[in-house]
Amino acid sequence: MTQHDHPTPYRADADGFFGEFGGAALPPFLVEPIAEVAAAYATASQDPEFIDELQALLSKYVGRPSLLYFAENLTRELGGARVYLKREDLNHTGAHKINHCLGEALLAKRMGKTKLIAETGAGQHGVALATAAALVGLECEIHMGAIDVAKQHPNVVRMELLGATVVTVEEGGRSLKEAVDSAFAVYAGAPDEYFFAIGSVVGPHPYPSMVRDFQSVVGREARAQILEAEGRLPDVLVASVGGGSNAMGLFDAFLTDESVRIVGVEPGGEGLDGDRHAATMTLGTPGTLHGMRTRVLQGADGEPSPVHSIASGLDYPGVGPQHVHLAELGRAEYVSVSDAETLAAFRALSRIEGIIPALESSHALAHVMRLAPTLPADAVIVANLSGRGDKDVDYVAELIREG
Repeated sequence: MTQHDHPTPYRADADGFFGEFGGAALPPFLVEPIAEVAAAYATASQDPEFIDELQALLSKYVGRPSLLYFAENLTRELGGARVYLKREDLNHTGAHKINHCLGEALLAKRMGKTKLIAETGAGQHGVALATAAALVGLECEIHMGAIDVAKQHPNVVRMELLGATVVTVEEGGRSLKEAVDSAFAVYAGAPDEYFFAIGSVVGPHPYPSMVRDFQSVVGREARAQILEAEGRLPDVLVASVGGGSNAMGLFDAFLTDESVRIVGVEPGGEGLDGDRHAATMTLGTPGTLHGMRTRVLQGADGEPSPVHSIASGLDYPGVGPQHVHLAELGRAEYVSVSDAETLAAFRALSRIEGIIPALESSHALAHVMRLAPTLPADAVIVANLSGRGDKDVDYVAELIREG
């Protein structure tokens, strides 16, 4: 589980830098609280008792391992590579987010904190964190942009039913970036009480490595499962990238397998020629955001740009620093798909396989639908189906009605 399991050029150094990216760019009053998180995680990740408790919950509570499903109908429809889906949508709470939320909740309790606080976009991280808080007996406060509160109302209800306080953020673009800002401001006022449970592989060190480590169970399972199913490693891995936690969870176990092509898929929104997208890896430039040096969609003044995606969980103007590092090294490639392609993929998987995917996951599916027909029939693609689409059906129905 620890980042020191297999040191490679793809790992962060002791200060949390992946090459030039990452680190901990913090105001003075947050340096000590975040350093305490780093020290606590360094100890916990080597503690067999902590590891065993987390593994037991992943197995007996979340329902891991999740299935690696051969999408036979989709494969036949696309007429190319064999397509496998890592079914994180079948986890308790409906997405990959529960993997790291349980880890963060256990770490918070170990540190003596009484409250978990976090941001959420699509609501899946918020639901997962509220679930973990209820399980381990901590209070929970979730900050969510007003736009996302409206788009993802069922998840707001779920969080409240689980005992969480949901704070609606009306500032700025009223989406994920502002939710992070709002939650950080509250955390900064009472770090002794709160544990900030960042929902992706973003933020200051140790979060990009810590969240990746908690999510790495996805890739470890997928690696063993595809070897059993096909007798070899996949040719291509595909996952959606906003902050990038589901992608790093899948990619991590394959980073040293140079024969495996790794593709991250980000939101092209309404087109890359305007500002209605969140294609950070494609169009972002180096900058500092939320305590990390990474690529950022930003204006000439260095302020983060407004972003857009059909998927609330991907509309973020930054990205996890390890993704930037992988791109710089040429180990992973990053592409974008449009809102229209995403919606088409959402509808196609529902119709062809009887699986309703999250709009976030549908970005990965859209690229699979592009890629598979170009590959030979003996090629193998593994795509991360990071979440289920129950949360999106009302919003999608509205989009379909609007034409």
